[in-house]
Amino acid sequence: MNRKLIIFDFDGTLADTFPCFVRVFDEAAAKYKFKPLDRANAQALRGLDARQIMALHDIPLWKTPAIARFMRTRIGDEAHSITLFAGVEAALRTLRERGVVLTIVTSNARANVQRILGPELLALFDQVECGAGLFGKLPKVRKVLAATGIAAADTLLIGDEIRDARVAAEAGLDFGAVAWGFNHVDALVAQGPKRVFHQVEDLVR
Repeated sequence: MNRKLIIFDFDGTLADTFPCFVRVFDEAAAKYKFKPLDRANAQALRGLDARQIMALHDIPLWKTPAIARFMRTRIGDEAHSITLFAGVEAALRTLRERGVVLTIVTSNARANVQRILGPELLALFDQVECGAGLFGKLPKVRKVLAATGIAAADTLLIGDEIRDARVAAEAGLDFGAVAWGFNHVDALVAQGPKRVFHQVEDLVR
């Protein structure tokens, strides 16, 4: 990749948080009175965006800040069991050695990101913007661009969700879709990504 700056999503892109997310989602469903995940319908869910999933589970928009806080806290409780996807550490080190500026924009909590990455890998990132709302990544992406001073044409936003693709488009950035995260790769391809990464090793090709 001939890019000076990469903005990574975290959950489902770098860290395999989905198994934990499923458990915590159902805990939140019980606490905030919305529908739990339908395991039999899991593959269909991978083709939906965040608003469609909210509608399917009867989650009103006004409840999302409280739900997000609860889920970040619970994920933090289980962060010790969450790992990066195989090959991510090596890919990050290679990109950094090539002089690429690495950053993260995520809805997850800073403490969770720090715990999962560890201090050595965290140090590879020039900027880590955490705690973005469900639909609040755009201001943080713009903050990264302003802080780094790197042009949009030299930047790639890499993520695993439809909302990542849409944020990239709003920010005027190319989008790189990963095939190992939450949204199915076909749903991401429909968003017109610049790159599709079918396996982690593709990040350095």
